[in-house]
Amino acid sequence: MVDLMLLAPEIIIALTGLIVLTIGIFMGSSSKNILGYIATAGCLAALAMVLGNFSASALMFSDTLSVDPLSQFFKLVFLVVALIVSIASIKYIENNTDTEIFYCLVLFATFGMMFVASANDLMVLFVAFELASIATYALAGFEKKNPRSVEAAMKYLLMGALSAALLLMGISFVYGATGTTSIPGIAQNMDVLTSNAIGLLAIVLLIAGFGFKIALVPFHMWAPDTYQGSPSVVSALLAAGSKKMAFVAAFKVFIIALLALQADWRMAFAILAVITMTYGNVVALSQRSVKRMLAYSSIAQAGYISMAFVVLTPMALTGGILYTLAHGFMKAGAFIAVAAVVYMVIKEKRDTEIPDHLDNFKGLGKKMPITALCLTVFVFALAGIPPTAGYMSKFILFSSTIQSGMVWLAVIAILNSALSLYYYARLVRYMYAMPHEGEKVSEPVPYVAALLISLVGVLAIGLWPEPFVEIAMQAASVLVGGI
Repeated sequence: MVDLMLLAPEIIIALTGLIVLTIGIFMGSSSKNILGYIATAGCLAALAMVLGNFSASALMFSDTLSVDPLSQFFKLVFLVVALIVSIASIKYIENNTDTEIFYCLVLFATFGMMFVASANDLMVLFVAFELASIATYALAGFEKKNPRSVEAAMKYLLMGALSAALLLMGISFVYGATGTTSIPGIAQNMDVLTSNAIGLLAIVLLIAGFGFKIALVPFHMWAPDTYQGSPSVVSALLAAGSKKMAFVAAFKVFIIALLALQADWRMAFAILAVITMTYGNVVALSQRSVKRMLAYSSIAQAGYISMAFVVLTPMALTGGILYTLAHGFMKAGAFIAVAAVVYMVIKEKRDTEIPDHLDNFKGLGKKMPITALCLTVFVFALAGIPPTAGYMSKFILFSSTIQSGMVWLAVIAILNSALSLYYYARLVRYMYAMPHEGEKVSEPVPYVAALLISLVGVLAIGLWPEPFVEIAMQAASVLVGGI
């Protein structure tokens, strides 16, 4: 019974998804307005259960699931993102006949992500990974009459299928060599993998598989089109949630299971981190679509977080883990702000093929002051400007990189952060300094509520970092134990 209580957050999310689907199917269109509130309540209840049992530690179901501070931390990230997306979607999905399907997919995607965080076996991890992925494939193409949305879903599906195949093949090599899919068991049977080429081949396949999910260059090609074509609230879930699922899975596989092969994969992650952060920032400079700019920014952010795999010290892992929470607030908030602007553009029936075009953000500071203010804080946080979550997480990660002697990597990361400030500042200039037409508009309450939650998270981590750093250190201690 105690063990099942530790899985209460997953149970709550699954039951909420089923309740939402049942009400939507059997209760008629009049009840669909409450589905967003039910989904939000479910996320809040699950979040409360995670926080209440954050320091718990237990193995369940023949040691295939592990509840520990690492899994609890990432469940916290996933539930925060799901909460923000659920609230914002109340406005996005209103008057849609498929409301129950949308919320059910969001909740079951979150359910899959949470099980990835608890997975202690590669097969459980893979199945949970695909549960979350399949739900997000459908969400990316939710706007069935929008060609961009359909294209986004197709590209995401094809690249996701390829990454799943590579991941599964890598897992098969690990299993063939060690005779187990248990993550701790693999770590105890590494002699075969370290003594022949099978280990190197497994690392290549696993890095490629996780690289697609994380959107590391050169495995990133699906991300810009998918983030731009998907509904903005779905882009928030993909960038702020789904990507973190890949990170926690990679943490478990490389740092716990394959630590004995670190000499091989650390160099690979160093090269990928540098290329990813540089490419993402350079290409973002020329983007006129704000969602596409945020997509390339997200690619660059993945490069920063990947530095934790290279440095591999307790403080670097703490910084990388804290960065995932900070990025969840920053990126989810930024995409929700774009969703609010797109809603305004569509409502005003402007003739534009790209509703998130930079020109549509002209004068946003006067037309939608709350949205503009929140978006300004989010993009400056992404650039690492104090006192925000982005600054604090970058400070811990970059300073630990310098302390470990990898000054060159820290310098490249700092220069990339400085470069990113250009395209973030350009967006702010459009919102506050460019001439515009039209009067102040009424900002939808659900979007504003989601933005304010994100804003509080970004500022809380920046102004009061101690409790967040402490729980990130607890999460990192699970990984540090094997180093």
